[in-house]
Amino acid sequence: MARKSINNTESGSGDDVARTTTGDRSVRPAQLPLLPRIFAGRGDELELLRNVIAEESPAGPALVVLTGPAGVGKSALALRWLAEHRDEFADGQLFVGLEGPSGPVNPGDVLDWFLVSLGVPPKRVPDAPGQRAAMYRSLTSDRRIAVLLEDAVSAAQVRAAIPAGPDSLVMVTSRSRLSGLALDGARWVEVLPLDESGSLAVLEEILGAERVAAEATATRDLARLCAGLPLALAVAGARLSTRPRRAVQREVADLQNEHRRLEALRLHEDPSVAAVLDSAYMQLAEGARTLYRMCSAHPGREFGVGAAAAAADVPENSAEGALEQLLEANFLSEIADSRFTYHDVLLVHARRRSGLDGSFADEEAAARRVIEWYLDRTVIADLVIHPLRPRLGPRYLSRDHAEPRFADEAAALSWLEQERSNLRSAVDSAAKFGWDELAWQICEALWGFFLRTRHYNDWIAMHDTGLRCAVRCGDRRAEARLRSQLGFAYAKLRRFDDAFSENKQALTLAEMTDDEQAQATALSQLGRAARGAGDLDAALRYFRDARDMQHLLRQWRGVALCRRRIGDILVQRGEYAEAVTELRAAADTMEELGDRIQHARTLLFLGTAYQAADEPALAETALQEALTIVRAVSSPYYEAEVLAGLGAASEQRGDVESAASSYRRAGELYAAAEDPQAAVMQARATSLAQP
Repeated sequence: MARKSINNTESGSGDDVARTTTGDRSVRPAQLPLLPRIFAGRGDELELLRNVIAEESPAGPALVVLTGPAGVGKSALALRWLAEHRDEFADGQLFVGLEGPSGPVNPGDVLDWFLVSLGVPPKRVPDAPGQRAAMYRSLTSDRRIAVLLEDAVSAAQVRAAIPAGPDSLVMVTSRSRLSGLALDGARWVEVLPLDESGSLAVLEEILGAERVAAEATATRDLARLCAGLPLALAVAGARLSTRPRRAVQREVADLQNEHRRLEALRLHEDPSVAAVLDSAYMQLAEGARTLYRMCSAHPGREFGVGAAAAAADVPENSAEGALEQLLEANFLSEIADSRFTYHDVLLVHARRRSGLDGSFADEEAAARRVIEWYLDRTVIADLVIHPLRPRLGPRYLSRDHAEPRFADEAAALSWLEQERSNLRSAVDSAAKFGWDELAWQICEALWGFFLRTRHYNDWIAMHDTGLRCAVRCGDRRAEARLRSQLGFAYAKLRRFDDAFSENKQALTLAEMTDDEQAQATALSQLGRAARGAGDLDAALRYFRDARDMQHLLRQWRGVALCRRRIGDILVQRGEYAEAVTELRAAADTMEELGDRIQHARTLLFLGTAYQAADEPALAETALQEALTIVRAVSSPYYEAEVLAGLGAASEQRGDVESAASSYRRAGELYAAAEDPQAAVMQARATSLAQP
């Protein structure tokens, strides 16, 4: 900027403004900075800019905002596009940086600079901001100019510098989104980090194709560590270019330490990547800075408002305001409605700032708050999905019932599905920090969700971790509970030896602790494993023993579950009348208890019994009622079970088309649940389709 103020005693009147509104038409400013030497990987963005700028503007010049995090290459992209289209703006190009060393540049100073650049004698520039703006509009009304405003901080800065000529262009770069410019007809182009191919193209420009090809694996690792930020890639590449004998792998090794990475990305006298990010960070309000730091302790890759509020230990409405600021400043990305994530380098930066502005103890405390928040929400969801099951976790007893609940089962299941990867990460993080009691409680609370969805990979991985934590806690009852839950998953995957092993250990632990409920559960799960392995006599004994124990405990739901399983075994043994008696009694109990899922599953088994007893009409009635229930509660896995039963019933009565359709849909639902029955269902559908 040429001057911060002008001692102008000869201007300021309307006549003075009128005499100087034409400026010097022979002056054609060419103020754009030199193009960066390295530019690659932005072909799609250049094409997007062409399309955005080519769109018809409703009134006035085109206004385009390039927004993105610090170091992502916004200015380089703008300069490249403007250089390629220089001839379209015959009256010149204006440039100004709007973030000065002492803070945001005043819009009046920008107009001062632009008026002089357009040929107005310095002494003729008005002092009054309104008169400067009027002169600027008059000077640009019939000119075709390009204006590049770099590092804009506010919409007001930009608005003052928009020329009047309809054929002009204003291109703005900003770490903020400058949402207020929507009123001025702005269009936005979000500049994202480069993908791997773009990152490699930048490194190839700097290091040369031969060096990149010679150390291809190390160069890909380097690109990954720079996380697609052109600034980081340029610094890392420049460091290597000055040392042609240095192995790329050495640079990779220097950057692999997360706590040293940002400081390593610097050249001798130039600011480091950390310094660039620090400068932007210090412009945030204190609440936004706190949230930025604390959310870096979140165990997963993305998070919602509730988790952010827990991390920062603030109310959700305060967290929402801070998140808006972080989004506006491009410190976070919104990947879905109210779902946020960090760019990789910004995540490293946020964790670094946690150490600088507070302590790693603060970060650990934030991590614990988030994990406890996930546990509490999972407990609340589980109570909606599976309300009748006896629990061990202390959170079930200490729940604050004023806590917001889920509207219904579908809402609870939807939240658990959305947070599934975060819950897995929460279990892993709890185990890493030694918060064993939190890890096993999350696993217990996910029982109902896993029953409904059958995400077996997550189920087994999380329970493996949760079991180790329960053992470290010395909590034998928790260990028994998790072993039975894990054994159930093994049985469904036909890993019957593993299922027997887990439930035998669960039974022993339950007997050691005189936990009769856990004994009944383990016996029932042993019956399931025996049935799957084909030992129907052993299965029947286990189920009857479990039924008797549940009866002594007056756990009527447990009794009904055992009677349903006994009925299933009796069907397989050909004892249909006794099977129907058991299954009808179980179905009535589940209906009385209001357990819709288990009522539907018992109707499924009842339909199978009727089918085996050659009662197709009764079978169809029971199965259709079961299908109506499972669809109402949005349970894809149980819907697959019922459809498989309907397919068998349709096939038995000779309706091949209906049978194939039911099998095909069942296969799709089983596949989504990662269940091996998917292949069985698809094979049946295929065989029926063959002539």
